[in-house]
Amino acid sequence: MWDLLAASDPGLLRLTAGLRTVTAIALALAVLAVLRVPVPQLVAGAMAAMVATFAIREKQRGPQAVTLALGLPVALASVSLGALLNQRVVVGDLFFVVLIFCAVYGRRFGDRGTALGLIGFQIYFLSLFVGATAATLPALYGVLGVAFASSAAARFALLPQTAAGTLDRLRRAFRARLAQLLASQAELLDAGPEEMEKVLEELRTRTARLHETALMIQGRLEDGTSDAAGARLLQRRVADAEIAAERLGLLLLTARSAERTDTLTLHLPGAPVPTGVEPPVRDEASAALRRDLWALRLLMLRPAGEVSGTALAQVRNRLLGYREEENLPQASPAVQDVFRGLGEAARASLGLRLALEGPQDDSDDSPATARSREELDAEDAAIEVSEESEPPAAEPAGLQRPTTRAAVQVAVGSSLAIAGGELLSSQRWYWAVLTCWIVFLNTASTGEILVKGYRRLLGTVLGVVAGIGLAGLVGHHTWTAFALVLLFIFAMFYTAPLSYTLMSFFVTAMLGLLYTLLNTYSMAVLVLRVEETALGAACGVFAAAIVLPVHTDRRTNELLVAVLERLAEVTRGAVDQLSGGAGGDLVELARELDQALADLRAASQPLTHPITPLRSRRNTARYVVALLETCAYHARSLAATAELLPTHPSIAADPRLRGACGRIVHNIEAIAARVADPRAATEIESGSSIASMLEPGTLRTPRYGRVTDRVLRHLQRLDEAVSGLARPLGVAGGPARPGR
Repeated sequence: MWDLLAASDPGLLRLTAGLRTVTAIALALAVLAVLRVPVPQLVAGAMAAMVATFAIREKQRGPQAVTLALGLPVALASVSLGALLNQRVVVGDLFFVVLIFCAVYGRRFGDRGTALGLIGFQIYFLSLFVGATAATLPALYGVLGVAFASSAAARFALLPQTAAGTLDRLRRAFRARLAQLLASQAELLDAGPEEMEKVLEELRTRTARLHETALMIQGRLEDGTSDAAGARLLQRRVADAEIAAERLGLLLLTARSAERTDTLTLHLPGAPVPTGVEPPVRDEASAALRRDLWALRLLMLRPAGEVSGTALAQVRNRLLGYREEENLPQASPAVQDVFRGLGEAARASLGLRLALEGPQDDSDDSPATARSREELDAEDAAIEVSEESEPPAAEPAGLQRPTTRAAVQVAVGSSLAIAGGELLSSQRWYWAVLTCWIVFLNTASTGEILVKGYRRLLGTVLGVVAGIGLAGLVGHHTWTAFALVLLFIFAMFYTAPLSYTLMSFFVTAMLGLLYTLLNTYSMAVLVLRVEETALGAACGVFAAAIVLPVHTDRRTNELLVAVLERLAEVTRGAVDQLSGGAGGDLVELARELDQALADLRAASQPLTHPITPLRSRRNTARYVVALLETCAYHARSLAATAELLPTHPSIAADPRLRGACGRIVHNIEAIAARVADPRAATEIESGSSIASMLEPGTLRTPRYGRVTDRVLRHLQRLDEAVSGLARPLGVAGGPARPGR
């Protein structure tokens, strides 16, 4: 059960966020209840504790404490201005717009600027929600002090979270998700033709989740490790395990189909099942394969102390023997390739275990296992940490700076929301402003804002329906209502990264309970909530589309160019190193490629959303992103192989690879140039297939050696995927230049 929880919530980040926020609120309510403050101040304390907890984003405890300490005077100033300007409509509205502009503009100053802006805005909103006045200010000051102290107690004493602890939980989540992927691969062996589509979809989902966890680990390495060499080692071992597991899935699919499986099959949702899938085979080789897949799952999942050392050694020795052609069963070449893939995955598991748990008993090692340990030790010793860092890219100035543009857009949208909200209700107009503000958070294009506004409106409508029922059930039972509020707040934070619609649902249901506590609940109030939400979302979309717009196409094109540039860098660097040159910091280059692709995947969601009316465009966007994920997999694999070159005894530099790479890099750069400037006269090159270099020797002696053959296969698949990108992106083909 712990493994399931670790896999469903990597790092327990959602669980911790929900529990910490609920704990802070409960603590604030307990203190305020002892002080016998009235219900409006209880509501204010709960809301302030929530804001003080979720606004802090730094990963280290020291910066968190500084931001929380600075947040209290910001909150006091904000509630004071809210109370004093509450009755001055024009001046109050103008100040609110200025506050919104400053809060959004503050994002350019990093996590602290974002947090302080969020606290300033939300506390001003709180003052409007509870109807703060000059007479109630002294009491509200005390309430805010209690709320911030409760937040500090929850964060630093009751539910502390360190960067190292979070990284440790993420590593466990990686293992758990890796085990789930291996379980899906084992199911692939027994799936009949009619079950293949369902199993394949699960395989895609779990492959994507494993990659997501690897990215989360990469993002926490700098803060969660004590030295750069340890961080780089863990990064390499996680990447090795991810690549080995994905390659094993491809080999299994190939073994089940009539021909070699296209890598795109693992990345494109709804991709057709590979051709020629036969009913599962029941023979000695398949039984051994099924046994070894589950054994590998155990090897990946369990720390050394949880399983007998002798049992682990026996499993590891058998699997690692497959790397050196030991005990391969009599089977087809495709099935034997799967066993070799098991050996490579077992080596990755051993490297991951050594990186996470340190040296272990090697008394039961077979010769094959001993050689794998020697290889891993040599790689560890050869790790070098580059002290050089590239200078940061020049940031756009003026209105072209993203934070400035967003601040202007949200200020204009909020002005419209204030005007429209006042027409709907002079008492609760601020709901429209809140929605307008929220749809701009963590969005960068008009399409993202439109989708977020739609999801918030849908969640709000559903939450209103729930709020009607809950208000009737709770009545005037104050503490029952607060208990439900705490439950909904936990659910809100736990589901926020998964579904914005669900989060909006819990927010609205919670607000229905708060209205009940404040004796302002009515059906009309909840209907007004929907109207104000719709108005705020519409104002946000209008402002984003009219004022300094960043259209979705422009945003995705910029990110697409960035992905292609990173892809060219990784491919060129890896092949240079495999050809005998110096490829640079390939681990870091591969990480930058993964991050650029993650940004593109997030930005393209408006194009791939189910409600998108342009089906053809949606399918094209999905296809392009899937092709890029395929390219990234092969580039990561090339980089991982190149990293082994200085220490691996069976890998030697091969200058012929540089010629095979030239066309691929040229084509990537040609596509990037066309995306950046549609008028650019670029063409991709075609020519003899890289596969023509892959005429095999005997089964046990490939033409160039097994590792070089694998590199050539990655280059071949990368070449095919890049050529596939050219078609939907409108880049014409042409003959190869002389010398290619």
